[in-house]
Amino acid sequence: MDVDQDVVMDGTADAPSIQSANGYSEPTSKSGGSSLETPNGHSADSSAEGTSSKSGELGYPERFRRKGILPTGCCYDDRMKLHANADFGPNPHHPEDPSRIEVIMRIFKKHGLLFTGTDAELIDVINNRPTSYMWRIPAREATEEEIRTVHRVEHFNWVKALSTKTTHELRDISAMMDQGRESLYVGSMTYEASLISAGGAIETCKAVVTGTVKNAFAVIRPPGHHAEYDQPMGFCLFNNVPIAAKVCQKEYPDICRRVMILDWDVHHGNGIQNMFYEDPNILYISLHVYKNGDFYPGKPDNPMIPDGGMEQCGAGNGLGKNINIAWHDQGMGDGEYMAAFQKIVMPIGHEFNPDLVIISAGFDAAAGDELGACFVSPACYAHMTHMLMSLAGGKVAVCLEGGYNLIAISKSALAVAQTLMGEPPPQMQIPRISKEASKVLAKVQAYQAPYWECMRPGIIDVTEMTKNDSSRLHDVIRSSQKEKLSKYGMLPLYIQRDIIFRSFENQVLVTKGVQSAKKLLLIVHDPPELHGQPDPLDNSLEPHNSWVSDGVAKYIDWACNNDFGVIDINVPHYITRTDDTEHFTPRMDEKTLQMHLQELMCYIWDNYLQLYDGADEIYLMGVGNAYLGIKVLLINRNVRNRIAGIVNFVDGSLRPVKSDVDEDLSSWYKDNSQVYVANDHACWSDPDLTRKVMKRRFGNAIRSEVNGLAPMMNRHFKDVLRFIAEQARKLHGGETTEDEGNRRG
Repeated sequence: MDVDQDVVMDGTADAPSIQSANGYSEPTSKSGGSSLETPNGHSADSSAEGTSSKSGELGYPERFRRKGILPTGCCYDDRMKLHANADFGPNPHHPEDPSRIEVIMRIFKKHGLLFTGTDAELIDVINNRPTSYMWRIPAREATEEEIRTVHRVEHFNWVKALSTKTTHELRDISAMMDQGRESLYVGSMTYEASLISAGGAIETCKAVVTGTVKNAFAVIRPPGHHAEYDQPMGFCLFNNVPIAAKVCQKEYPDICRRVMILDWDVHHGNGIQNMFYEDPNILYISLHVYKNGDFYPGKPDNPMIPDGGMEQCGAGNGLGKNINIAWHDQGMGDGEYMAAFQKIVMPIGHEFNPDLVIISAGFDAAAGDELGACFVSPACYAHMTHMLMSLAGGKVAVCLEGGYNLIAISKSALAVAQTLMGEPPPQMQIPRISKEASKVLAKVQAYQAPYWECMRPGIIDVTEMTKNDSSRLHDVIRSSQKEKLSKYGMLPLYIQRDIIFRSFENQVLVTKGVQSAKKLLLIVHDPPELHGQPDPLDNSLEPHNSWVSDGVAKYIDWACNNDFGVIDINVPHYITRTDDTEHFTPRMDEKTLQMHLQELMCYIWDNYLQLYDGADEIYLMGVGNAYLGIKVLLINRNVRNRIAGIVNFVDGSLRPVKSDVDEDLSSWYKDNSQVYVANDHACWSDPDLTRKVMKRRFGNAIRSEVNGLAPMMNRHFKDVLRFIAEQARKLHGGETTEDEGNRRG
């Protein structure tokens, strides 16, 4: 190994020193314990003129220490680069490459975070501006006793035995384990590098806890957060952060009792979670991609072991001390991570009030990392670090975990280190958070609400509500609608379909004698819109300051008074479950909504509408997202020869109607529909989108003068009546027996 290329925090050629094997300047004397070294790697005992103000064995000026002016520490050792795959090749052999830590140290030097001047300059730095550079925290090998604070002895012995195996044996082990969930490679120096990585984490955390430095960054590898108590996993041998946390709790019980571990690696830190799952004094918060358990590390083989799902909140005395912010997919960026910090991480962090914060700092969620495929910027990492520095009196220890794009990991680590040293985070424009990510955060809040006071505002205990005979407002409103419509003799239609019958119970109402009506109106609509004016003081919502907007009732009233049979379909935004205990129930996604509507609309057509031979005028009306039901019916059943006209009110996605079987369906839909689109709909703001919407498959799109479903239905009521009258005239060859537009409206 070319040691000169790996020298860090060393003096220049004018400052002679002996280079050690680990790439640091060899100090003139060694001191035991967790000593701190000067910025160029000299030991604290190295005497220099003008440094008489140092305290004890430390070269840091006592006058600065008394004022609370402390440096940022940095722990690094070249020997950690000796962990390499036994199966050497000419190309980079593995994402967890030794150069990961080298590029971080190189960028630290390039941007002046590490001292590289002469000994004469060093004296001035120590006396006058000691916080200008990061101070070295010497790494050491962790002891077996320290490793076994979280790992079983059998696991320690397995890793230790690697140092005695032949190259052939190491290659066989790597070939066997570097796949699937284990995802691990080993080499002849893996054991030694793993001890130094764990020891570096220990010394870094101890230096922060004892106030030797104000905060610190441990540039260490191999990483640790996937390693379980009894097995290595996911590039990890020993779990560095838990080892360091337990050692600090043991050695400094009076000043380090509560530890918060924030893991922003894109992969869930299963090892850390499982080691502290029942520990009340360790708060573990992980932000990671979950993808319903399909993203690494995935679900454990043993179903009794918790995975990275947001519902895993800890157990026993540790209940509530495990928080998984489990993203639904890759592609998360600054908006999502900043929102997670503001809504979940920091409120809980302040309520927990830790004595030490350890960041399991994987940078594989950084923009540019191919494995993570997320878009977190260096500026975002800086802001997250800055927020965490408001906890534990600023005692923050950063320990490197994953991150496999060398440019991304170095820039992100630099941003974190600069923030630790006191530079303000750069100004950044925070993007809007995605809807799905906001749902994730809402669910996390709901799961944690029973355990944290700060998570409770706005969260309802559904189980308790159910015990007290409470009902969802959705059901109360539908019951009220049902009662109002009973004056027209409207009764519930039972839906005999296993998948949807519970969700649509009491949601489909029909008038008596609908089967013999000559004219029929089928309305498929969203639930009524809710409006409320919260109290400005406590944000509470009172019934007298809340309103329900139901634009459908006016049309049903008109239809029933004009001899129409009516089928009214209220499409719930959620799926009714037997175990209705979710604190927050999101709306049905597009795929589920379409599946349910297709099942429902085809069932009603097959079993009712197509059998009503007497109905020669059938009108369809779609309102809101539920108008998707009109589309699926037109595409999946040959109905247009029975349909007199279609009216839709749209404030969301516009649905194209196009059939591979019926080539004329789009043209027919254009000629026989009125599609009222909200005035502020995005399609009107872009000329290209407007031209697209005017095509046949979107129907006869009309820009409304108003916004909102109820206002549109009210504004265009007479327009709809005229349209129905015109369609009736066309259907009867220009003859009108009744002018619906002149009847009661």
